Amino acid sequence: MAVYKIFPEKDATIYSLFPTMNTGLDEILDLTNLNFAISSSAQVARFLIKFNQDDITNTLNNLVSGSDWSANLNLYIATAQSINTDYYLEVFPVYGSWGMGTGQYLDNPISTNGVSWLYQNYSQGTSWPTVSWITEPYISMSYQSNNKGGGAWYTGSTTGITLPVTQSFNYRSDKDLNVNVKDIVEHWYSGSDFTNEGFIIKWEDTIEWNSAKAVQPVLQYYSVDTNTIYPPVLNFKWDDSTWNTGSSISTVVNTDTVYVSIPENQGFFYSESIQRFRIDCRPKYPEIIFQTASLYTTNYYLPSGSAWYAVKDLDTNEYVIPFDDNYTKMSADEISNYFFLYMNGLQPERYYTILIKYAISGSTFVQDSDYNFKVING
Repeated sequence: MAVYKIFPEKDATIYSLFPTMNTGLDEILDLTNLNFAISSSAQVARFLIKFNQDDITNTLNNLVSGSDWSANLNLYIATAQSINTDYYLEVFPVYGSWGMGTGQYLDNPISTNGVSWLYQNYSQGTSWPTVSWITEPYISMSYQSNNKGGGAWYTGSTTGITLPVTQSFNYRSDKDLNVNVKDIVEHWYSGSDFTNEGFIIKWEDTIEWNSAKAVQPVLQYYSVDTNTIYPPVLNFKWDDSTWNTGSSISTVVNTDTVYVSIPENQGFFYSESIQRFRIDCRPKYPEIIFQTASLYTTNYYLPSGSAWYAVKDLDTNEYVIPFDDNYTKMSADEISNYFFLYMNGLQPERYYTILIKYAISGSTFVQDSDYNFKVING
């Protein structure tokens, strides 16, 4: 298995109500449709987010193996209001470069030194396209006559991929954003149709520009500048598990009462390290046989393809790497089961705990036995 996270290099929200305002250092990313007394039209917020292309290229060139991999854009909800119906969000690849800027929401005076509703970089700089259709590959939401601008993005008409990427929500559903953007990432990697200028995230059109006073949804996500443990990530997963026990004489455990430990956990790891964790496994009640060595010194294997790991934040008890049947499978060699963790995908100066899941004889078990460690800055 393998899970590798990339954090954004920049993000910002753009507001139709404040068409030159930059929010590049704001801790929140807004998706809103608000109707104010000062304006008869909807006031819209969208946001842009970009991950470094060198990081993406390095991941695909040097880490990801095989064709069975995924790339998901994950953002974590801070606030959700007025969400009382089914709706979906849209994710497009951005057309045109943009500058992050150093503004925050409603700075006094407002900052205009980066991307905004009207401009790609700074006030009076390069404007976003402001006609409905520029050329075949991309479109601007400028058909709203009072809100020209708002970014520009590629559609699927010439790229050969399905756009937008969407995620549906309803009143009761989890509001975190988790969308598969593998097709977009592959196009960035190949450079065949468009280059990486990031993603733009927006409401579906019928919600975004609805002028009814009763429709005023608000979703706020944590940005890369958050002081929490919830920055956005581009989450790569792939299956690099192998099962080659070589000359080992150890066998697969065949009882559901199993003792599992992680003996190579030193308790702290540098944020740039890649750590292999080995699994010691044996039955709690081994079969009694006549031998000169202790029954408790023989290591066993957890079942092939039926053992996984997960990682939780120890303070919040939330999964930072959840169990995944495809992408967190354990490997095995002539010594034991094992798996790798990329520590730079975890927030430094925090404590984490490892959970082990395995399936034996039709039953599934999870062990959470305080296999704790801390990631520290190198």
